[in-house]
Amino acid sequence: MRLKSGFVLLLIAFSVSSFAQRFPEHDADAEPRNKGKLISLHFSLGAHLPGGDMASRFGTSGAFGGGIEFMTDNSFFIGADIQAIYGGNVKEDPLSILRTPDGYIIGNDRAIASVALRERGIYYGGSIGKLFPVKGTRKGLRFSVGGGWMQHRIKLQDNRSVLTQITGDYGKGYDRLTGGFALNQFIGWQQLGDQRRSNWLIGLELMQGFTETRRDWDFNDKMKLSGRRLDLLVGIKAAWTLPFYQTPGGEIIY
Repeated sequence: MRLKSGFVLLLIAFSVSSFAQRFPEHDADAEPRNKGKLISLHFSLGAHLPGGDMASRFGTSGAFGGGIEFMTDNSFFIGADIQAIYGGNVKEDPLSILRTPDGYIIGNDRAIASVALRERGIYYGGSIGKLFPVKGTRKGLRFSVGGGWMQHRIKLQDNRSVLTQITGDYGKGYDRLTGGFALNQFIGWQQLGDQRRSNWLIGLELMQGFTETRRDWDFNDKMKLSGRRLDLLVGIKAAWTLPFYQTPGGEIIY
């Protein structure tokens, strides 16, 4: 349900952005006010398809996050961002050792326990890039590359709290926490409105995580899950931007 909500919000953001493009935000003769250096805040939504080793563990995922960025007069930029990754399609079963031959898990109350498996992750890092604006405007093709840290795990959701085996630190033996260095690329369209009223970006995002297990032992497999992984994500990312412009006199205006 949460993943579907993320897709709906992403669609709404895209529709609003398209609407803003269709109708001018100011008179054609108005003096543009989006020139010069700026610091901007981004608030983003995204959806990804997994690849590599990640495709064998998880399905489609959603993401939300934010970031901060500094852009020069000639539209080069450097920034940092963070994204929370979430999903409900887990393909591995880290609790198979606890299941009966019929596939059930018996809780402390001797009734069948209902444990949901969820995907949870995070990416944070820095990036550099360039906006290639259409002549006479500050909207156009945006490209960036960056690197940071990617991490993901399987959340064991026991709503009735009847399974002692996965409570507290015991749960760390089943969650398959994985993390490592990651690369990030983005290509898409960015608009910085002439009158600072319509500021957004949307495009294709790719991530490559060079990860490995962060747990010393996996209770289900009765061993450490050693080995390097290549975790890939590819999808769409949209963001609303709040810009703060640096005027010639040193005053910051948004």
